[in-house]
Amino acid sequence: MNLEEKHIFSKLKLAITQKLLESNSAPQTIEDWKGDDIIAFQEDLFSNVKGRVSEKWFYTYIKHEAEKLPRIDILNLLSKYVGYQNWTAFKAEYTIENKTHKSKKSNKNLIWLIVIAPCILLAFSMLNSKNDYQFCFYDSIKNEPIGSVILNIKILKDGQSPIHKTTDSLGCFNYVTKDKELKFIVESPYYKTDTIVRQFNSEKNKIVKLVADDYALMLNYYTNKNISEWKTHREKLNTIFNDNAEIYQLFKNSNTIELYTKREFIQKLTIPTRSLRGMEILDKTIVDGKIVKLKFIIH
Repeated sequence: MNLEEKHIFSKLKLAITQKLLESNSAPQTIEDWKGDDIIAFQEDLFSNVKGRVSEKWFYTYIKHEAEKLPRIDILNLLSKYVGYQNWTAFKAEYTIENKTHKSKKSNKNLIWLIVIAPCILLAFSMLNSKNDYQFCFYDSIKNEPIGSVILNIKILKDGQSPIHKTTDSLGCFNYVTKDKELKFIVESPYYKTDTIVRQFNSEKNKIVKLVADDYALMLNYYTNKNISEWKTHREKLNTIFNDNAEIYQLFKNSNTIELYTKREFIQKLTIPTRSLRGMEILDKTIVDGKIVKLKFIIH
């Protein structure tokens, strides 16, 4: 017997058991029948369908697992006993039942696949997804991209040597990694070194504002006698400050303040003095694109 035949014949044995137990007392499993149980079955079989099977047949096909199915006439007799026209009718119903069960199981597997597959794909994509960090650097006072100066970037990773990158002509750089957080140092001869830590999100071109090292820039202009760029720098500063800007110098450990005019402060920003070297901008207020209030301190 193949697997399908074994399955259907086991269904027939179960149906025979249920039929006999409707009017007789016997073990719930047909393989456990013996003696009087087998006789009761033979008598009930004859009473219902006028047919008989021998005790030897019962032991061959019921008590033990036979290599092949019983003869078709016996199968027809037993099928009729349990309420079917013949073996073909019995087999047809249980074949359909088996296919339906397989179909339901297949559908369950399909539903499981539909439910679980997106989760697996999501987990896989999360494990393998890469984050594209993009940053653009702006001058904190001029509020414009730092495109004329190349900025050196050192990307810091735990347990690894720094990864070196530079900004492009637009003052931007990008870095692709699986890391959800990026830490890097920005260095330049004319901007103060800063350490940046950013969490990843989908927004592109994150703006990072850097504080200019005006002393280094002015020293460069004076040392190289670059009068043209020095004048351009002053003109740019003149455009970003409101004519009536309130500019305050605060002093450490003192309530004293000193007030500067726009012209005086620009003069202070464009001469490489010791005070310029130690200057720190504490706060500024911008209205309509111009600085209207600024506070600074000299260290």
